[in-house]
Amino acid sequence: MSQIQQRIEASFHAQSLMATLGARLISVLDGEVQIELPFSETLLQQQGYLHAGVITSIVDNACGYAALTKMPAGDEVVTAEFKTNFVRPALGERFVATGKVETAGRMLTVCRGEVVAFTGETSKVIALMQATMVNVKV
Repeated sequence: MSQIQQRIEASFHAQSLMATLGARLISVLDGEVQIELPFSETLLQQQGYLHAGVITSIVDNACGYAALTKMPAGDEVVTAEFKTNFVRPALGERFVATGKVETAGRMLTVCRGEVVAFTGETSKVIALMQATMVNVKV
């Protein structure tokens, strides 16, 4: 496992929100991270769809960690801004958020995110995100 993967995994496992949601890190590549979330009735909104806050949380994290793969050791990122489009009701057995770096600079990293719902062999995009991460020297 690469140092970047170890760094991302350690940070991910330190996040109590991801543990509370039941999310897990499934892929760490240079500039791309995937997070999976199984269906849970405890995460639904009043109409029975996965809550928008949950969807936003996993895709924001996927984008943030994708950005972190581009940062030097010891640096961090924080979210400065994001825009999420919910394109379908969030129904499925599991959900996968993918964050990809579009451009990484010294101060800002712009990412694109996507959340896909899976039911059996069927998959549908349910949300799209554009996010800007601020590079933080620590």
